[in-house]
Amino acid sequence: MATTPTPPTGSTAQERAQRVLNIEASALARLAQRVDAGFDVAVKLILAAHGRVAVTGMGKSGHIARKIAATLASTGTPALFVHPGEAAHGDLGMITSNDVVLALSYSGESDELLALLPSLKRLGTPIIALTGIADSTLARVADVVLDGSVEQEACPHNLAPTASTTAALALGDALAVAVLEERGFKPEDFALSHPGGKLGRRLLIRVRDLMHSGDAVPAVPCTVSLRDALLEISRKGLGMTAVIDNAEQLIGIFTDGDLRRALDRGIDVHNTAVADVMTRNPVTIEAEQLASEAVAIMERKRCNGLLVTEAGRVIGAINMHDLLRARVV
Repeated sequence: MATTPTPPTGSTAQERAQRVLNIEASALARLAQRVDAGFDVAVKLILAAHGRVAVTGMGKSGHIARKIAATLASTGTPALFVHPGEAAHGDLGMITSNDVVLALSYSGESDELLALLPSLKRLGTPIIALTGIADSTLARVADVVLDGSVEQEACPHNLAPTASTTAALALGDALAVAVLEERGFKPEDFALSHPGGKLGRRLLIRVRDLMHSGDAVPAVPCTVSLRDALLEISRKGLGMTAVIDNAEQLIGIFTDGDLRRALDRGIDVHNTAVADVMTRNPVTIEAEQLASEAVAIMERKRCNGLLVTEAGRVIGAINMHDLLRARVV
């Protein structure tokens, strides 16, 4: 019958967790101090490449390499993961002289990785080594070396890659972000790589994509009665109507909230002009603004809808229900 291992005396699970996190945090702090001019060279190699960044590594380094490739790709740098074992059996054809190789190996002596180096050198593909051993075979062959060494692993036996893989991942993130900034990569660019997520919706969808337009826009002349304005609100179903002058310029808005306030004052809906009870100079939005900006304005002004204008003319209307349906909120 299996028994539960007894923790060392004076060492709880919480204390062991704190020890692991402290070791890894210390490794990252030392890593930051060791970043040198080689990092600048690596960034320049990636920026100068006309192809992709091929990130490769074996074992745990391979898992980290996959994540770095994904981070690069999502931040504007075309990248892919190449498994060194598969590369030796044909997948090396994925890599061309226009690419850059980012090779991860803490020891710098992984057999599968070293087997690729002669072919990569013949291709003339620049090699960036991310390794923990400065005089390893990988480091000697590479065009530039990123020092990912750590003083100790978080594993109590100093065997399982823990602090070293954390350091490699962090260094890969630093590389991706540095390249991102050099490229002038913007949030809108990031959204193009993430169209299916909430971030993509918030950064890609514009007011024009969701607004009601044409005959669906509620609007009445300023000369009509409050009763006629209410009929327009009911017909269009947006809880508001624009109030326009003879030149079709927006001069005000009348909303459900305005109606409640008017009724509290005992206003006669049949004999009162909408211009007498409307809200003048309403907050509006433009069609090319982001839908997420419409959300921010509605939340700040505590309203449920906005009129969309262009040169003072009403061209659309949008409300919170439209934004909720599009999952922008």
